[in-house]
Amino acid sequence: MLAKNEKALGFGGIVVALALASGIASADGKVTLSGAEEVPAVTTSASGTGTITIKDDKTVTGSVTTKGVEGVAAHIHLAPVGKNGPPVITLVKKSDAEWSVPEGSKLNDEQYAAYKAGNLYVNVHSAANKGGEIRAQLKP
Repeated sequence: MLAKNEKALGFGGIVVALALASGIASADGKVTLSGAEEVPAVTTSASGTGTITIKDDKTVTGSVTTKGVEGVAAHIHLAPVGKNGPPVITLVKKSDAEWSVPEGSKLNDEQYAAYKAGNLYVNVHSAANKGGEIRAQLKP
């Protein structure tokens, strides 16, 4: 029995508590990649979706799936919205349309601070757009 001032967590509260306990820094880590997010913007019908999760212990997991682009490389980069920056993690091509974060990937302290400030992004490069064809900023 609960005391007067205690409240039951309920299923939703338990899920939130478990997520916090597991160190998930992003609520869901979902990303939607588009040419409009690139710098400069790219006019393309290509798109992408995926999940990139960064935990409080700085580990990175996830993948993105693309449509309408023959990707030649994919990375997580260090830069704020509207800027380009250096790659910090190179994604691994799993199929013509899927790119995954390599197992055991981890950010350093500077990269993690950049992530918390909203200054990391993921993009997929093509032969036609070597600097990147589609991009999405990662949200903490």
